[in-house]
Amino acid sequence: MSIYPLEIPGYSPEGELRALNSPFNGELIAEVAQANEEAIECALRTAHNFQKKTFSKVPVWQRADWLHKAAELVKEQVEELAMGIALEGGKPLKDARVEVLRAVETIKTSADEAKACCGEQLPMDLAKGTENRLAFSIREPIGVVAALSAFNHPVNLIAHQVAPALAAGCCVIIKPASQTPLSSIRLMRIFRQAGFPPESVIVTPCSGAKGEQIVKDGRIQFLTFIGSSEVGWHIRSQLHPGTRFSLEHGGNAAVIVHEDADLERAIPLLTRGAFYHSGQVCISTQRIYVHSAILGEFTELFLQAARELKVGDPCDASTDLGPLITKGDQQRVDAWVKEAVSQGARLVTGGECVFDQSYQVTILRDTTEDMKVMAHETFGPIACIAGYSDLGKAIDNVNNSSNPFQAAIFTQSIDTAFQAARKVNANAFIINDHTAFRVDWMPFGGRENAGQGIGGPKYAIEEMTRPKLIVMNLKA
Repeated sequence: MSIYPLEIPGYSPEGELRALNSPFNGELIAEVAQANEEAIECALRTAHNFQKKTFSKVPVWQRADWLHKAAELVKEQVEELAMGIALEGGKPLKDARVEVLRAVETIKTSADEAKACCGEQLPMDLAKGTENRLAFSIREPIGVVAALSAFNHPVNLIAHQVAPALAAGCCVIIKPASQTPLSSIRLMRIFRQAGFPPESVIVTPCSGAKGEQIVKDGRIQFLTFIGSSEVGWHIRSQLHPGTRFSLEHGGNAAVIVHEDADLERAIPLLTRGAFYHSGQVCISTQRIYVHSAILGEFTELFLQAARELKVGDPCDASTDLGPLITKGDQQRVDAWVKEAVSQGARLVTGGECVFDQSYQVTILRDTTEDMKVMAHETFGPIACIAGYSDLGKAIDNVNNSSNPFQAAIFTQSIDTAFQAARKVNANAFIINDHTAFRVDWMPFGGRENAGQGIGGPKYAIEEMTRPKLIVMNLKA
């Protein structure tokens, strides 16, 4: 067991310690100092002053160089960081290793995009009387960024929020998820070790109520939030006027399995998409609409694949599914499953709590749109199967969501794929892969209740900088 003190430049009190326990077995992992109002004010003041006087003047090449060094340091510490994710976040070790390697690429991409983010020249002779002028824009860092992160990808999500901000020339104050502060602290130390001044990247572990002190402060120029829609929209209402923001919420992602789908290809992908990290992924495959001609065959093959998954200790390299993040989430998922069964859904497999906070791999069939497991984000290892005979009706069901994020289809017909792609309401539509597919350089984000703003290093850097137009009136 280790103690993690506050590492806020200019702040010396140790802070009240909070016990951090394993979500798998409840064992004590560490004690983490919590930032009080005074510590948060110190972080805000420090970051604001450093941004204004120093950090905004650091050249792009230097920021990019530091980011490349940070990526190398993360790569050198894959095992340590992955074990940390497994311990505090409950993600299986083999998946945690993949997450850390993804973070390496996220940081590298941010470094490269820092050099590519520039202004443009504008033509100034498009109307009579505007001749003999030269106009161009440059991009400037927006200011201090607040990063409120989630537990489910505690290294790569922090990389997505922090690396683009540092690339843009913005100081960052990180408010990590309560269950996964250690990953944020370790990543902060790596950024500092790579060369970033301590004042430019600060972690403030604290409760949600204390986090609102950060959100409401006028010294925050940009907020990046990853978490539930309920919390996200509340935070938006608390923002200081003029603060820009990006909100990434979750969805109840849907996939269509058409009658011509290659099931040998689809089954392992959908098994991964539905049950990866026990379904605790904002684009986890939750609703599966299967053509009636192959519904029975699909269900049997999907069941066989699901039964091969191992639920257990996330620190065991053979484990496929770890625990849910809280006991309350386990109880909620179990209640939703049992309610769906009482409303007519058929339990194909699973449906029981195991260990302290884990849940069995669960498949429900004949679910309807009004059931909670279909209508809301489950955030658990639950896959719902519903049959269809008309593609148009299946697309309507996919669109029957207030949380459109990513959706998918399995088909061997390019016409069918593009018909669905045009009609489905989603920010990303995946053909012949699961809904949880993501590479870290692609644009990423939800629509409507699923969020606002687009992530991915290139797009985040654009959001975290602002253009300044310069116009020169030249002699004829």
